[in-house]
Formats: sequence, C-alpha cells, structure tokens
Amino acid sequence: MSKHVKLYSGSRKTAKATANIQAGNGKIKINKVPVELITPKVARDVIVTPLLLVGDLRDKVDIDVKVKGGGFMSRSEAAAIAISRALVDWSKSSELKQSILEYNKHLLVGDPRRTEPKKFGGRGPRKRKQKSYR
Repeated sequence: MSKHVKLYSGSRKTAKATANIQAGNGKIKINKVPVELITPKVARDVIVTPLLLVGDLRDKVDIDVKVKGGGFMSRSEAAAIAISRALVDWSKSSELKQSILEYNKHLLVGDPRRTEPKKFGGRGPRKRKQKSYR
C-alpha cells in the first residue's frame, strides 16, 4: 500500500525548503532537529511565526521540513514559507490565509529580492572609483 504524501516548498535567496505535514500532536522538526533546539534564536523566531498565527491547529499536526542552501536566515525564512503554505493547505481555511497575508504576505508568496551582483569597473554593484578631470 502506498502512502500519499504532499510536499510544500518555500525558497528565499538560494535556500530551498520542503515541508511535509501530517496529523499528529505538534512536533515540528527542521532537518530532523526539533524547532525548540534551533539556534540562533532569531532564526527560530522566524520559523515559529506561522505557527503562532494558526493557534491550536499547531497541536494537531506534525511538520517535517528539509532545508538546504543559503545562510541561516534565508534557511529560516524558506522554512517559514514552506510551513505557512502547508498549514494553509492542510486547514483549507481562507481566514487563516487572510490572517497570514495580513501579518506578512511574504510568508505565502515568497520574496524574490536578491543581492545585486558586482559589476566590472567598480568595487560593488553601484560604487565606482572616483575620478578627477583636473
């Protein structure tokens, strides 16, 4: 017998996250580590944000997230996006979707901003070496 599993994705910069949600009792794991043990605290707070918005639905589901690439903040934001999408689809509640969108729309639709690459003839994307014509 095959088990039907639905995966939800989220990405931020170069970090990619995939969330699996199923009925359970509130266990949230990021790369097989409970979310309570994730460090630094700033990253943990970003991951937990959608869980605070859903209220008691958090205690009825187990979520496993696999995250690869990027730094710790982009990983945590990618995980938060994947968790938000999974919770909205699991609950099938338009009220939950609206509350998440009102709090922070990037938890559902993502944030495509990237660092502007350095260009030739300068030290950065916009900065150029000063030149005097005297």
